[in-house]
Amino acid sequence: MLLINVAELANKESLTCEEMHRAFAALYKLEYNPVAVKFYFDQEEFDKLAAEKIPGPKMTFCQAVLASRMDNYIVKITDDKLLCDNARTVFGFRAATEEEVKDHLKYTTDWDLAQKCLEAKPKLPLGELKGIMTAPLYKTPVEPDVVFFIVNPFQAYHILNDYIGGTKVPTVASTHTVNSAVCGGTVDCYLNHNAGMKTMCAGSFTSGKTEKGEVNVFIPGDQIEAVAKQLLKRSRHYGGGASFIGAGGQEYPGMDVCKKCPMIRFKDEER
Repeated sequence: MLLINVAELANKESLTCEEMHRAFAALYKLEYNPVAVKFYFDQEEFDKLAAEKIPGPKMTFCQAVLASRMDNYIVKITDDKLLCDNARTVFGFRAATEEEVKDHLKYTTDWDLAQKCLEAKPKLPLGELKGIMTAPLYKTPVEPDVVFFIVNPFQAYHILNDYIGGTKVPTVASTHTVNSAVCGGTVDCYLNHNAGMKTMCAGSFTSGKTEKGEVNVFIPGDQIEAVAKQLLKRSRHYGGGASFIGAGGQEYPGMDVCKKCPMIRFKDEER
């Protein structure tokens, strides 16, 4: 049973972050919170941000985000708390080093290619970022730069289709890098102002608690409302659900898994 009033939300001129979060959670059947990410380039502004949690020991970016994604905390992340050098490089906290090229050599077995792979990654300007905030979308105290989802591939399919429908672009292109999936994917979305999808990298699989075959989907913060409105518009039009399968409109994305198959059908009980 849906936990939202689709028609009521679909009729609203604008949606709050909490309303968008509830719509995504209910209609896409999300397992985790959508995460709002904000980059701070002003130290005073970052210092004023009231967070609920900060990393204790150093940890990877995808580990730090767990407190927002799998729990409900607003988190502040600074360079001195980041363990992963790949994340520190893409966030512009440090310049790429020869040691990091060596780290990429395990993927390429070719030094020159490893260096090119590192150079090609999206990166924030060196030395300009002061800190990062992550929060569950419903709880974000500021307008996010990026909203990212960790979802199964079929949920990702729905989200990106709604991105296309909501923003009126015909395709979504994604760029694969040899690692830096969550950190680099967030930066790529921010710099290019486009949605994207990435697999897990080795670090986000082992350190980020993504053992179920999930993928990452990134949406620019100022486009997330268009995705939510498209989702609600479709769900209202097709009877209250997000599914594209068959005629569409089932509450669970993809309930009728065998299209046109007479064996996988449900009907109302006769009384």
